[in-house]
Amino acid sequence: MAQILKATTHDIGGLTVSRLLPHMKKRMVGPFIFFDHMGPTHFPAGQGIEVQPHPHIGLSTLTYLFEGRILHRDSLGNKLEITPGDVNWMAAGSGIVHSERESFEVRGGEHATNGLQSWIALPEQYSDIDPSFEHIGRHDLPQTTYNGVMKRVIAGEAYGLKSPITTYSEMFYVDVIAPLQRTITVPNPDQETALYVIFGEVTISGTPYLPGQLVLLKQEETHITTTKATRLILLGGDKWEKVPYIHWNFVSFSKERIEQAKHDWREGNFPSIPDDDREFVPLPAGKPKAQPLR
Repeated sequence: MAQILKATTHDIGGLTVSRLLPHMKKRMVGPFIFFDHMGPTHFPAGQGIEVQPHPHIGLSTLTYLFEGRILHRDSLGNKLEITPGDVNWMAAGSGIVHSERESFEVRGGEHATNGLQSWIALPEQYSDIDPSFEHIGRHDLPQTTYNGVMKRVIAGEAYGLKSPITTYSEMFYVDVIAPLQRTITVPNPDQETALYVIFGEVTISGTPYLPGQLVLLKQEETHITTTKATRLILLGGDKWEKVPYIHWNFVSFSKERIEQAKHDWREGNFPSIPDDDREFVPLPAGKPKAQPLR
């Protein structure tokens, strides 16, 4: 029977998020070290998301929305709005700072936010690459429809399709919408695989799974059957034998590198965001030293 991970709830910049990874029972799925379902949160006019500038090292962030719009800014000078179906992919590498806010047009009326944010660890040989940012529109992501089942490859490779996002390890991240009584096979049974139901219901080996559960599939569990009209996410990749340390927003294979990043953020040594440098998220007080993911 597949293992279920239940979410913990957090508030980030006014947005309610359900955090599935990291989890005390499972720290990583392939290269995925962090998996948040943002919302769904409804805001009245004049209120919204306020994620102030904060740093990252050693990972890539991936933002994918079902509803709403988020304004991304970063220390490379990028400033753009992500809309549903688009992908923001930010490789932090040696260090980057970004913020997530909203435009005047969004904040000026009632609105909702619903989407996913993931962190994907960078392999050790790429952990200190120069930071970069990619925005891929939804129409440029590969997708297929057959027998009523829609599949879109957000990142990595699956079902003979490859996302244009620049990834640094073997992985897949797939959005699937399927009618009642359809069977979906996992992309690669040899890789670690997790399933997250957005709406609807599925069964695996006769066991039902519902929205809000991150389901870790066993290697022999290769077929997923929808028992309602369903939207689900499949994610995973090669299992990592050597895993990094994590502390706050920092990921590294070196504890010393994480301590240096903490020092640099405290001392203001990270680059700033053009037009968004008047406030920032401070390093949390009393945070323990870097811990291994598993």
